[in-house]
Amino acid sequence: MDLWQTILLGIVEGITEFLPISSTGHLILTSRLLNIPQSDFLSSFQIAIQLGAILAVVLLYARSLILEWEILKRVMAAFIPTAVIGLTFYKVIKQYLMGSELVVAWALLIGGIILIIFEFFYKEKETSLGEISALSYKQAILIGVFQSFAMVPGVSRSAATIIGGLSLGLKRKTIVEFSFLLAVPTMVAATGLDIIKSAAEFSVDQIGLLAVGFVAAFLVAVVSIKFLLYFIKNHNFVVFGIYRIVIALLFLILWMR
Repeated sequence: MDLWQTILLGIVEGITEFLPISSTGHLILTSRLLNIPQSDFLSSFQIAIQLGAILAVVLLYARSLILEWEILKRVMAAFIPTAVIGLTFYKVIKQYLMGSELVVAWALLIGGIILIIFEFFYKEKETSLGEISALSYKQAILIGVFQSFAMVPGVSRSAATIIGGLSLGLKRKTIVEFSFLLAVPTMVAATGLDIIKSAAEFSVDQIGLLAVGFVAAFLVAVVSIKFLLYFIKNHNFVVFGIYRIVIALLFLILWMR
């Protein structure tokens, strides 16, 4: 992996982390298109640079993460299912799923169809929750269960939590912001676990590549977060469902050739 490939992957991560299109899936497919050989370092890189995008949330939502105790408690409650399931299946996911473009493509395709069908039937009610602090702990934990499906590359953590939150009666803006906040402990834990298990194997050059990807992801993610908050004021997520299907079909056609 060279410097320009690292920067490109960082940009891809920053754009896709908070959109319901799967950042991990896009990193895997982009790596394939760039002919970057699959390796333990690449798998770790694809996990670790997501922390750069998460830093954008910390920057933009520092008050909610530090001072809003009622919000923070609900974020941590939602994190519990992912933590438990993630620790249980960490080895399986990294060894068998992280490098599978076919898994990603099918997850993108099926997820896109689900997203479109969901939006076709979903209607926001006036009684929908508009404040994260009004979430019950049961609702928060259930959103965390939805998020755990995103451990399969291509599912999309953002899409899973958003569909879960809308299904449980949250307003669109509320669940999008909750998804931002929930990404912080989720990705800190995922990255921390991977670094603990793999950091000793990284060379100095590889650590430098991680740093470059981290910074690129952070800078682009700041813009991506602001775009999504603006977008949802007047739009649903059907366009992202269509995008997922198109990308998946294109890749499946190319992969099957």
